[in-house]
Amino acid sequence: MIKKYYLLSPGPTPIPDKVLSVAAEPIIHHRTPEFSNIFMEVTEGIKTVFETKEDVFILTSSGTGAMETAVVNTLSPGDKVIIINGGKFGERWGNICKAYGVVYKDIILEWGADFTKGQLADELKANPDVKAVFATLSETSSGAIYDIKGFGEVVSGTDAILVVDGISGVGAAPCPMDEWKVDVMVTGSQKSFMIPPGLAYIAFSQKAWKMVETSKLPKFYFDAKKAKKNLEKKTTPWTPAISLIIQQKKALEIIKGMGLPKLFEHHRILGEATRAGVKAARLELLAVNPGNILTAVKVPAGVDGVKLVKTMQSKYMAYIAGAQDPNKGKFFRIAHLGYMGGFDVITALSALEMTLLDLGYAFEPGAAVKAAQTVLKENWQ
Repeated sequence: MIKKYYLLSPGPTPIPDKVLSVAAEPIIHHRTPEFSNIFMEVTEGIKTVFETKEDVFILTSSGTGAMETAVVNTLSPGDKVIIINGGKFGERWGNICKAYGVVYKDIILEWGADFTKGQLADELKANPDVKAVFATLSETSSGAIYDIKGFGEVVSGTDAILVVDGISGVGAAPCPMDEWKVDVMVTGSQKSFMIPPGLAYIAFSQKAWKMVETSKLPKFYFDAKKAKKNLEKKTTPWTPAISLIIQQKKALEIIKGMGLPKLFEHHRILGEATRAGVKAARLELLAVNPGNILTAVKVPAGVDGVKLVKTMQSKYMAYIAGAQDPNKGKFFRIAHLGYMGGFDVITALSALEMTLLDLGYAFEPGAAVKAAQTVLKENWQ
């Protein structure tokens, strides 16, 4: 039997053929009017997805580069911040701050647990001297989504700024930067933006930009002032990833053609279908407040979680993601993000059912697929 590869991970995500094809076109020089026009079109397109009037800067890096850019451009040595740490990527904010001598209060949550705006308000009252709150829209390691709108309401009433990791969430879940009072937003290209890894995007509010002007942390490649100065000349301070930016132009055409409301609705439908299927197979979700970006599922008792993921990948070629340390083997993650459709959900659940049967788990075969089909049929347009 021919085995076909199915990419069902939360990043990188599948790429439309028309986006893949433009990478094969001849390379152009980046210090030319031709590239400047493309670069500015992409910049404006990302602003639309961010739902901001502020400048958006394109970085040649993974999303972590944008996270580091957020830290080193707004803070100074010894500054105190709060980090909402609900998983591997909330933890990453702390690791970056630690590397640069920023003092941080790490609010460590159980993976999948929620954190409310009321809890954040209490933390800010107890720590009135904090300069920033670092949060995550969609915690990719747990499937949880957080109340960024509520966080913005709370933080905007203080002198602190709200910095949000939107790497897996922006473009798949509502998070209008300006309306929700997000001061720094970061994301990456390999999620809902539907291109390969290699680009990261960041925007600063006017409140955050005042901190950029006084920041004393060391920076060179990720210097936002240099990026802003060069953006005024329709270019970048360093050599950009030309082909990726051209691919992003093509992918943004797809996003623009669909529109953000329909894009968010698309992800809602896929998320609901996946969750319905998982529950029909008598499996339990990890996140208290699961997002529509990916679904984290607890491994049932008696099943080897590591073997489950390996079987889906090696035998059925369905590349879901396992849990990251320190929770390896305890749950697995099925993405429904970016260039995925309803039948990708069916494929994922079918492969999951076959794997569970291989591993001796007792459930009604076909129940997961049937439940997902019901949701998809009810919402099919």
